[in-house]
Amino acid sequence: MSNKRMRVWVLAVSGVLMAILSGCSPLKVLNALTPSSSFSKVSGIAYGSDPRQKLDIYQPKSAVPNAPVVVFFYGGSWNSGSREDYGFVGEALASRGMVVVLADYRLYPQVRYPAFLQDGAQAVAWTYRHIADYGADPARLYLMGHSSGAYNAAMLALDPNLLAAQGLSPALIKGWIGLAGPYDFLPIANQDVRPVFFYPDSPPDSQPINHVSRGAPPALLMASSKDSLVNPQRNTGGLATTLRRAGVPVQEFYFSRTNHGTLVAALSRPLRGLAPVLDRVTEFVGATPAQ
Repeated sequence: MSNKRMRVWVLAVSGVLMAILSGCSPLKVLNALTPSSSFSKVSGIAYGSDPRQKLDIYQPKSAVPNAPVVVFFYGGSWNSGSREDYGFVGEALASRGMVVVLADYRLYPQVRYPAFLQDGAQAVAWTYRHIADYGADPARLYLMGHSSGAYNAAMLALDPNLLAAQGLSPALIKGWIGLAGPYDFLPIANQDVRPVFFYPDSPPDSQPINHVSRGAPPALLMASSKDSLVNPQRNTGGLATTLRRAGVPVQEFYFSRTNHGTLVAALSRPLRGLAPVLDRVTEFVGATPAQ
């Protein structure tokens, strides 16, 4: 990294840290620092009848023939989050030649497990059936998520019953990407998450690690080695080991300069110096950077 780029990066990191200390949302700061010149956006497409069942589509400004499509699910412990907060994710992936679908889904206390996964299956089904109209190839469909959103992506890729309810199969998924995901977390320690999964009677079927099978889609798993919220060794490491034992292709990376939250923030232009998250996703998807 050149001295000039280093200075810009330090200033950007300092700005985000100041926003956190002053009580401002760091996601809003990242979005404010995200350019809009690399993508076009279609907002508020309904994939279901509930007000939360809507999605946005980010397309590369310069069209990429047969572009891959990535459906991204954000985190928030299944009780918070909004697709509008993750525009920096849409920009990052679109700038690398991907068509990106950012989907909202119903949250607790409106719903509990597995309703938000059923929403995810609906969003994936809508994408598979309509994304060709937006310049993407449905045969190059990937799922991606951060934190509880990575859990959603994992369950949709690993539990065939979810997509089967939409008349589809995980076989249509080219691969999936998990950032700091909880994949094996019973018994539940997080007080905010307990009611989402009916603690203390949380069903074992709610755990992605219990759905691994030989035919599962390839996975790219990334985590922060210093993650204090979701144990990376048990979750990312444990799932990667289980996938390999089943013969499923999996890549696994750990980064030392990020934490649970900044792992996804490293996709943003201001914080890409923290970890090569975007480069790993681009390589995995095999995307062609937009010109």
